[in-house]
Amino acid sequence: MLLRLFLLLSVLGSSWIGWVNSHQESGEWSCEADEEIRIEAGFRPGLITLDGHADDWKDIDAFDSSLLPALDPDDDKEYTGGKMTVKVDGNYAYTKGDNNKCPSVALMFPIGDEATYHNMGGCKEGTDACNKKTCKGHEVDIMHFSVGNAIPGRLYGGNPLDNGDGNGGDRFGHLVDLYGWNPHCRYLDGTGPSGNDSSGQNNWKGAWWHSSFNVHSGFVEEDSPYTSDGQKGTYFFEFSRPLRTTDRLQQDAQFTIGGSSKMAVAFWYPVDGNSWHGSGHYSVNCDWIPLDISPGSSSILKASTRGGSGDVASAFALLFSVLSICLSVFVGYRSWNVHYATVATRQGDDGL
Repeated sequence: MLLRLFLLLSVLGSSWIGWVNSHQESGEWSCEADEEIRIEAGFRPGLITLDGHADDWKDIDAFDSSLLPALDPDDDKEYTGGKMTVKVDGNYAYTKGDNNKCPSVALMFPIGDEATYHNMGGCKEGTDACNKKTCKGHEVDIMHFSVGNAIPGRLYGGNPLDNGDGNGGDRFGHLVDLYGWNPHCRYLDGTGPSGNDSSGQNNWKGAWWHSSFNVHSGFVEEDSPYTSDGQKGTYFFEFSRPLRTTDRLQQDAQFTIGGSSKMAVAFWYPVDGNSWHGSGHYSVNCDWIPLDISPGSSSILKASTRGGSGDVASAFALLFSVLSICLSVFVGYRSWNVHYATVATRQGDDGL
């Protein structure tokens, strides 16, 4: 399944692994969700190379949306840099080793039947009482990519070392696989308040790129920061995950071709070079976005397995199935025309 998103994305923080403090809302939470927002993702195996480059997305229909502060989603506080489309002027910002001074992205999907967007699952239990029994039905699946240690164009996410340890971590590029019940109770897959389970895995893969880069043969760590700060251009984030996983802990959302699900997306950016903070992020909607997973064109499916023996075709089909969910996110930023809302702190939490 290929899914192309043209959105600004935000990152989900987790105090458990030292990301950010809990989010803080301003006033009572209210949401007038945009009911016209809907994403359709067609199953098209074998069309996308997961490298952060956007060339192979040119024939995939895009989705765009206005960007509103996640904690105060009023139209008058809309992100003024513009909607996310194929190309949005944006300034390059990267500080090696400091995730909070680099753009970060996150995706969230409901798992449990009672999982809400607001309060990231909506379980009312605190950190001393939240667990798989007291918060049953409120599970959400989270992918978070923070690029401070990730080389552009290189693949991050699930790897033999972290998966061998039985958790959803990524010690190399911080593209991690998590689950949660509310903003105070978020954990890497395979870990949690009831103890660790060796079956936990990171099922995501991802890469990032910026259009100002003039090297296409490949970067290495010594090339950091890869280009000079302030270069105008577009950020690209590309992710993949199997439709179905081997999860038996209720920590991964499961998807079916022809079925429907929901998702949420958001973005954090280091404004004027300053570290971003937990509440200073934007989301696409103040509620879940419907996600329809449609069968791809039969001609495309046939083309992806044509020309070879049955064993070879099956092997490639299996290989391509690893890229079942592909998300290409074009992130742009206009530093000269952005206004972040001033948020008065009040105890409370949003969904992303």
